Amino acid sequence: MSKKRNIFQQGFSSLMSVVNGNIFTKEAVVRGMPFLLFLALLALVYISNGFLTEGNVREINKLNNEIKELRSEYITTKSDLMHHSKQSELVDLIKEKKLGLEESFEPPKKIVVEQ
Repeated sequence: MSKKRNIFQQGFSSLMSVVNGNIFTKEAVVRGMPFLLFLALLALVYISNGFLTEGNVREINKLNNEIKELRSEYITTKSDLMHHSKQSELVDLIKEKKLGLEESFEPPKKIVVEQ
């Protein structure tokens, strides 16, 4: 019975030394403090690196979506330009605006100048 009581007293005294702060004055803890601070610094660097990486991933996704939108706008604009630059569309546009131009059905003639 005294052995159980002795173990209980040791556990209670260890708990009390943690609660009242006496554990931080022991030699082993004081010697290990720089290492613990180094580990805490590494943990902070690890956490901040995770936040920065997550922000970069969000920025990349945002830019990829913007690229997709711009690509679809480019394809639509290119398609409209191809449609409006067809000869039949140009003829209709010229007639509609009454520019006074007519479509020529004769092939072009080559002018040769002899010296």
